Amino acid sequence: MSRIINYTLSLFFLFLFSGCAYEPILKNKNYQFSVNLDKIIGDEKVNSIIVKNFNNLISKKQIYDLTISSTKEKNIISKDSKGDPSIFEIIINVDYTVKKDEKTLIANKLNRKSTYNNISDKFELDNYEKNIVKNLSTSISDKIINSISEINDN
Repeated sequence: MSRIINYTLSLFFLFLFSGCAYEPILKNKNYQFSVNLDKIIGDEKVNSIIVKNFNNLISKKQIYDLTISSTKEKNIISKDSKGDPSIFEIIINVDYTVKKDEKTLIANKLNRKSTYNNISDKFELDNYEKNIVKNLSTSISDKIINSISEINDN
């Protein structure tokens, strides 16, 4: 009887995982524009992640000038009974301007934040925070690319 249950569960998971057609939204999209990074100021790690996502945009049809200003904050949200931090929050703010022929097309502010629990292993906490910063920065760059693509579609 347990052999039948194991076989059924194995078959179920096989169909479950093979049916997943995950595809990154921006990875396979062929954008018809590229970005000239005019001025980049602020947090170096956040900016490098954002800029890396723009390197995939290489089209000569439309070229937009982009200015980015970013900040990253790490705040303590809660402390335990000893006074040690128990919950942190990382906030990333990005102001960006998109121009074409010296005319401002978009001037916008984006922010993303994430709250997480403290981890006693500081190395693991540092890696976790780096991963959060990467995910938040990638989300912001995707939003910037989508806003520029909306201009380009019009």
